[in-house]
Amino acid sequence: MRFKAFALALVALAAPVQAQPPEFSPESFRSHVEFLADDKLEGRDSGSRGYDIAALYVASRFEALGLRPAGKDGWYQPVPFLESRLSGVPGSLAIGGRSFAHGQEIVLTPTPDEAPVAVEAPAVFVGYGLEAPEIGVDDYKGLDVRGKIVVVLNGFPTGMKSDVGAHLNSDKRRIASNHGAVGFVSIRTRSEAKRRPWARTQQYANEPNLGWIGEDGRSYTPAPGLKFRATLDTPAAEALFAGAKTPLARVLAEADRKGGRPKGFALKPRIAVRQQSATRRFESPNVLALLPGSDPKLAGEYVLLMAHLDHEGIKAEGEGDRIYNGAMDNAVGIATMLEVARAMAGSPDRPKRSILFAAVTAEEDGLLGAQYLARHELPGGKVAAVVNLDMPILLYDFTDVVAFGAEHSTMGEAVARAGRTMGVSLSEDPLPQEGLFTRSDHYRFVQEGVPAVFLMTGFANGGEAKFQDFLATHYHKVSDDLSQPIDWKVGAKFARINYEIARQIADAPLAPLWYSDSFFGNALAPGREKAKRP
Repeated sequence: MRFKAFALALVALAAPVQAQPPEFSPESFRSHVEFLADDKLEGRDSGSRGYDIAALYVASRFEALGLRPAGKDGWYQPVPFLESRLSGVPGSLAIGGRSFAHGQEIVLTPTPDEAPVAVEAPAVFVGYGLEAPEIGVDDYKGLDVRGKIVVVLNGFPTGMKSDVGAHLNSDKRRIASNHGAVGFVSIRTRSEAKRRPWARTQQYANEPNLGWIGEDGRSYTPAPGLKFRATLDTPAAEALFAGAKTPLARVLAEADRKGGRPKGFALKPRIAVRQQSATRRFESPNVLALLPGSDPKLAGEYVLLMAHLDHEGIKAEGEGDRIYNGAMDNAVGIATMLEVARAMAGSPDRPKRSILFAAVTAEEDGLLGAQYLARHELPGGKVAAVVNLDMPILLYDFTDVVAFGAEHSTMGEAVARAGRTMGVSLSEDPLPQEGLFTRSDHYRFVQEGVPAVFLMTGFANGGEAKFQDFLATHYHKVSDDLSQPIDWKVGAKFARINYEIARQIADAPLAPLWYSDSFFGNALAPGREKAKRP
């Protein structure tokens, strides 16, 4: 018996040691969230003292883990911003000589130039204003908009795949500018008007507009030819369609129909716009850290784990609590990233590919910190895949996840394998009307042709009621704070599944590839190698 035990011990010593899966601590997860969502950080608005304290906290955690600084300035990648606000006399938009005031029947967007805007031009209705030859869509066909103002329906046709439609909707201004338009006017569909009353749009009429500053010293825009943009309420839209070959009511009815695609045509009234903006410049950093890969051949391919650090700051007016703490949006995302970083850094077998960790700024202002990072990648490697961490709802024990983007690339296989190790299933998008695939930071890398996934806690196990209640009651409200019954064990569980996904990607023989039938792969990475869908 003793000889047998001794022999077994020798065999055990000779066998390769299998790394134990890392532990994820609810207490550690909670400590990050409690710091980041504290009132003293004043809502972590980009460019604020509270945000800078949050950035310092993240940088100190990276340093404690022994990660390598990956920013231009140590841990930081400073992002220069230009903020613009409407100034002076409220702007106006005249249609056929009839004037409509900003904040009443119309809402104008501030411009990044302080010079007064004075534009008068003919208007052309271009339907939804979409252009995607990959799927045979061309709303500009047969229309001449050069030197004119385009008028578009918000959104995308009913029945179009939600992620594709949301992407095309976000690309409208660039398309209009490329066709030579000088102005951009949006009209709400009936379904949008039901979802978002005009009074809600008016509430945000005087919000500033933010853009990052490029090497030319100007605020970046995908649509440099557009001198202004505006959104119209129904009375102004009706005035614009006066005498049109197709009445506005018929256009809106066609847009309500499944698959309806109203055709474009020239409008009779001319549009004249007058407005002026004031600007200010400031900086707010992305916080970046690198865990070098263990395989010299793969270490230059970065797997990016990203979460936005900013939130909405302090409400300008009102009584009582005015701080947007952003506990769920997105202190828990940052906590997830930090816990994954801790597990990665402490693992005895480092990932084969390098892991780039990024806490990014100005997500709430248009995914701007992520866009700056995507367009200013750091020397030494290139991002091959993105795992985004944004607002998991940690109020229930999730048994399924929704992985936006998983169906478009081989990253979906990594998500499914990681889920199986934890008994978590993969579900389809339960909120297609929200267009969530284009509303978080990973989308800025998708636009640059990089495959990405973004996990949302699923609707199973009572999740739907909890998720919907959070969106209705706490999302972008001061009540998104630490008084919510956040389940810290579920936070640790969410960190673990994202760790498993990142490890699957980092250690795979091949970097993620778009599927050959993916709209995003074909439209945004046309020259890159593709994979056949299994």
